[in-house]
Amino acid sequence: MAEPLLEVRDLSVEFHTAAGTVTAVQNVSWHLDRGETLAILGESGSGKSVSASAVMNLIDMPPGRITSGAILLNGQDMLTMTAEQRRRINGCKIAMIFQDPLAHLNPVYTVGWQIAEMVTTHGGSRGQARVRALELLRRVGIPEPEAAMRKYPHQFSGGQRQRLMIAMALACKPDILIADEPTTALDVTVQAQVLDLLGELQAETGMGLLLITHDLGVVAEIADRVVVMNGGCIVETGPAAEVYANPRHPYTRKLIDAAPGKGAMPDERDRSGQPLLRAERLTKSYGAFRALKGVDLTIMPGETVAVVGESGSGKSTLARAILRLDDPDGGRILYRGNDLMAMAPRQLFGLRRDLQMVFQDPTQSLNPRMTVFQLISEAWVIHPDILPRAGWRDRVADLLVKVGLHPEMAARYPHQFSGGQRQRIAIARALAMEPKLIVCDEAVSALDVSIQAQVIGLLDGLRREFGLSYLFIAHDLPVVRDFADRVIVMKSGEIVEEGPVRQIFDAPAHPYTRALLAASIDPDPEIQAARRAVRQPETA
Repeated sequence: MAEPLLEVRDLSVEFHTAAGTVTAVQNVSWHLDRGETLAILGESGSGKSVSASAVMNLIDMPPGRITSGAILLNGQDMLTMTAEQRRRINGCKIAMIFQDPLAHLNPVYTVGWQIAEMVTTHGGSRGQARVRALELLRRVGIPEPEAAMRKYPHQFSGGQRQRLMIAMALACKPDILIADEPTTALDVTVQAQVLDLLGELQAETGMGLLLITHDLGVVAEIADRVVVMNGGCIVETGPAAEVYANPRHPYTRKLIDAAPGKGAMPDERDRSGQPLLRAERLTKSYGAFRALKGVDLTIMPGETVAVVGESGSGKSTLARAILRLDDPDGGRILYRGNDLMAMAPRQLFGLRRDLQMVFQDPTQSLNPRMTVFQLISEAWVIHPDILPRAGWRDRVADLLVKVGLHPEMAARYPHQFSGGQRQRIAIARALAMEPKLIVCDEAVSALDVSIQAQVIGLLDGLRREFGLSYLFIAHDLPVVRDFADRVIVMKSGEIVEEGPVRQIFDAPAHPYTRALLAASIDPDPEIQAARRAVRQPETA
């Protein structure tokens, strides 16, 4: 047999913390061949990202320490190499796409400069670097690439920033690409484009792709083999289709059973009566760009309205306008018949506890200097009538358990959690206000499938118990199918279709809606293989 392109042997990694030593990875072994896609699948905290960080030499030591093992690139152990040797490999031979693009793009440099820097750092000329940067911006689907070269990271949507990270990683045509949750922030059509692009690059170059993910659909679409991790150990490995069809370990079965989009769709709700919130003819522009073009929206008490569409369609702008985080240019927003646009700041403050938001990027929405206990209990500092101070600690513990975290995590800081865990903290923070309406802006996009199912179940249970309503912004259509009562489809700042969830999924009327549904991926590798066979003649 040919020598693997990359091989990890008996790798163990531990971290020394104030609470003691934590073993993040224990005696892990796997290999990646040329032209192969290996997916490492598991929930947050399973050790999958730590394994990838060890390959890239990105573990902070201390507090981290590699206690055993070898990492072989073309038969050479990278753990014995000098720092200079590793610098020549990282970015050139092995590149990595990180889970959180905003934390890894430099805010003070243009994106064109940052992509070009990858080429010039490894010996390319400025002219070559610029040509390569433009080519990559086109391939990853960034609109108007010439203009995009001169923009900064904050001028792009969350999904577009992830595409920029992918462009940077591909700049030097690496032999190995490590993708840590590469499509978490992407809408379904761009996700399909990115996965197709990675497949094309593999066919052209023989590149090996190491995919770190919690998304069974992504595994089904692109992976040849899968390694399932839990608690820092490998519990199962094998061909992706075989593991899905015949899982041997209970943990693997748990992940498969939690995949969304397989249950019964909800029946259509009675929408008679007084709306909880109504938006009328909302408009919003940023310079010459019209983000909202006369959008109307109605949310009934106890109803979940999902807003779907690609990045840049106006979904997040609509959410921020409804909560008056960004005031719209025109239109009205009525909450229980009261116009929010006409309210004085003091009146609006009183309503803030009723209207809460869970943002797309928890890294930006959680204060890094506050513990989890402080972040959640801050709601009761601002609105002391919600809960007496004596009950804060028990309530924080209860909220953490409800979103799938341990009560003892209340003493930690946001940087000590994975991306998915930080999003759960953000959800607990919103629930602390006991709101009437929660706006979820991609609130479950970063969560593992089993925790995602738990959180959706939690949100649904709270809706039934307290009559909560949700404005649920998402690109994950299977989750929308399971959770929403009504769906609004947005494109270029306008609503192109809306209706009950069963109508949208079973009989979509607009071509754009049909395109979104066609791009959604299924967790079953056999179903995805059949879809690829249908797509290939169309793209040939």
